[in-house]
Amino acid sequence: MTMVTQYIYEKKWTKTTTKEALKIIEEEMPETDAEGTLRYILNEIKRGKTVTLGSCRFKMENSDKKV
Repeated sequence: MTMVTQYIYEKKWTKTTTKEALKIIEEEMPETDAEGTLRYILNEIKRGKTVTLGSCRFKMENSDKKV
């Protein structure tokens, strides 16, 4: 599974590593548990969902399903 991210002001989705995703989560929601939030995001995108956190969206690459 490859995770991709997109900021709301971008048009292109970018492949994202777990380390990069943790950094994004920490920047977008510094008061939350970044690892716990990442686990939640990974569970949801595995189900074909797109998760928005602050100004960043997360989804599984090649996921055509919209939320």
